[in-house]
Amino acid sequence: MSGELLHELLDAAPAGAVAIAERGRPLRYRDVTGAGASIAAWLRERGVGPGDRVLLSLTRARALDTPSWVYGCSLAGAVFCVLHEQVVGPALAYVLDDAAPAMVVSDNPKVLGQAVAHGVQAVGPDTALVGAPPLVRAGGGSGERPGTDPGAPVCMIYTSGSTSRPKAIVSTHAQMTFVARAIQSRLRYRPGDVVYTTQPFSFDVGLYQIFLAALCGAQVWLPGPLGAGVRILPELLESRATVFPAVPAVAQTLAAAVARSDVPVPVPRLRLLTNTGAAMPRGVLASLRERLPGLRVQLMYGLTECKRVSIMPVDGDLERPGSSGLPLPGTRVTIVDAEGRPLPAGEVGEIVVSGPHVMNGYWNQEELTADRFRPSGLRTGDFGHLDPDGYLYVEGRRDDVYKQSGFRVSATEVEAAALELPGVRMAVVLPPKADGGDAVLVVTGDTEPALVRKGLAHRLEQFKVPKRCVVLDELPLNQNGKIDKKLLATIT
Repeated sequence: MSGELLHELLDAAPAGAVAIAERGRPLRYRDVTGAGASIAAWLRERGVGPGDRVLLSLTRARALDTPSWVYGCSLAGAVFCVLHEQVVGPALAYVLDDAAPAMVVSDNPKVLGQAVAHGVQAVGPDTALVGAPPLVRAGGGSGERPGTDPGAPVCMIYTSGSTSRPKAIVSTHAQMTFVARAIQSRLRYRPGDVVYTTQPFSFDVGLYQIFLAALCGAQVWLPGPLGAGVRILPELLESRATVFPAVPAVAQTLAAAVARSDVPVPVPRLRLLTNTGAAMPRGVLASLRERLPGLRVQLMYGLTECKRVSIMPVDGDLERPGSSGLPLPGTRVTIVDAEGRPLPAGEVGEIVVSGPHVMNGYWNQEELTADRFRPSGLRTGDFGHLDPDGYLYVEGRRDDVYKQSGFRVSATEVEAAALELPGVRMAVVLPPKADGGDAVLVVTGDTEPALVRKGLAHRLEQFKVPKRCVVLDELPLNQNGKIDKKLLATIT
């Protein structure tokens, strides 16, 4: 178990290196830790200390301030919770009731007003720096190590299920520092790397870029307002990005932009693309590799409850298609049957994960915590198998496997088959509704529903071919850049 505190990852980074930047607005590590030290002192003066929750709801215009507030909360012993700026109204009311925060920090007047109405202290992100002692504000880290236990909680991340209200996953200093170092041991970010991320800090993939960059003195580069859309290619060039953590929908956008470019190597400095959140279509990777010959790829599997489970070696997907890699150092992956008994290599069952990075459980949800977090490990609800060499293959994520005409069908298998068809760019399966009906396949591209179903009939058993196919110009994305299946279900 790691004995580090989360903010010490930033303390150890080279003070003069750029930590985070947005279009000519760089903050160096000394700027982040200096402002963070002021924030920590300010929080303590107002009685915010160990175990107290602080909600950070910063709009895109103030996202650059997030690392300083994360550092300050960690230094003060508080528990930070980064919310997406779209969490307002009933969604925010639920979080305010559930988390019972000591403070809300936001530059959105609506969020501030709603917090005050709930009886919660609410402040703007600059409040903690007004009147701060000059030496503290200009600092390069606090130099102090408070009495915080590495096993104390430091972070809450709210994650939404498909059928339930959001649940908060609680993480300790030791869990977060362990997994950050374990991930870095595989991805190997370098000093001088520019990590271009379209993922918001409310999403764990986005949040952890701060710590991965700090471990080697790299910088995080935030996109402009259209970062998840048509400006990805020019912003990769503008930022001189070398690393791009991407979910499949964003990688597809980049692949389409690269294919349209008249420049032989449109982003010459980009050396590494990583993927998590969902299976990456092989056609997308093939397209990117064709136009970006220097690009290397590392596919990963994880979930917020333990951050990351496995990572492929560089370009390992070419040798082992469909694999999500080897478990992280210190991580054990077991495949179990319905009774929890371990299964041998090659047999499909539920993926169970154990290790120092498995989080403590869900905030205020003891029954769900007891169900998922077992003595044997975290029951992920995802299904897969291990090969004889220990590589993990994820067959289907939670809610991916459904019943159709009495047969078990994997949405992932159907989507992968659809992506092999001519003209299909993206594909997603909407499983049957709880009250009955049929699965629906939604695709984008230059094709027709009848052609898609006909093509699938040559690749899958008949019972796996969705009876209905819909072709759209584009798929709706949620705030994390993933396909918004809930919204998709309402428009199909």
